[in-house]
Amino acid sequence: MISRGILKDISFHPGDANLSGYPFSLAFIKSLDRLKISNEVTFFVGSNGTGKSTLLEAIAVASGFNPEGGTVNFNFNTRASHSALHNHLKLSRGTEYHTDGFFLRSESFFNVATEIEALDVLNSYGGKSLHEQSHGESFWALFMHRFSGNGLYLLDEPESALAVERQMAMLERMRELVLTNSQFIIATHSPLLLAYPGALIYEFSTQGIKQCSYQQTLLYQQYSTFFKDPALIVKQLLNR
Repeated sequence: MISRGILKDISFHPGDANLSGYPFSLAFIKSLDRLKISNEVTFFVGSNGTGKSTLLEAIAVASGFNPEGGTVNFNFNTRASHSALHNHLKLSRGTEYHTDGFFLRSESFFNVATEIEALDVLNSYGGKSLHEQSHGESFWALFMHRFSGNGLYLLDEPESALAVERQMAMLERMRELVLTNSQFIIATHSPLLLAYPGALIYEFSTQGIKQCSYQQTLLYQQYSTFFKDPALIVKQLLNR
């Protein structure tokens, strides 16, 4: 169980960090003097390599979650690959407390599913082995059964295993959980999830971080351009 105040903002304190080395050399670090976090839904978007997942992971570890994912009660270690950024983050919290929480890393969810079986806690995830379901179904079991509300849910690319209809259903599930005092921070490449109403959106780039609206994001603009004339875009890409 987690019992910590709702996140309000995060800030970076360099201390003895080597600012010329990874991840401190990434452009987003310069924007971390104070980054506000929504009480409901905050999104991190941007191109690969700009630091979305790195920051999300650091927030998770600083909040007490296992670096490979899971709840605060998970302490397995397949391969330590997380950065030292969490040691240099200050997380400011409110007076209202969460009683649930989960950190989802899509790339290491197989390891989490294995640990769930080892801990014999399948009943909290729908009662069926996550390894005996498709990748998407196992994600969906997590969202529907393990996320119980009044929680802090940190999700790294949750759309990676979800079909379009499940991504839209996830918007509904997120709303249900937000209404039970839940808070989401999500790193995503999904224009569907990003459309969650009223969400706080931060776009990461080689220039740093900026707050923007849904329509202002490069993600929205790229998809919008493509679907206006996909045949033309593909023709231009393939030079034929």
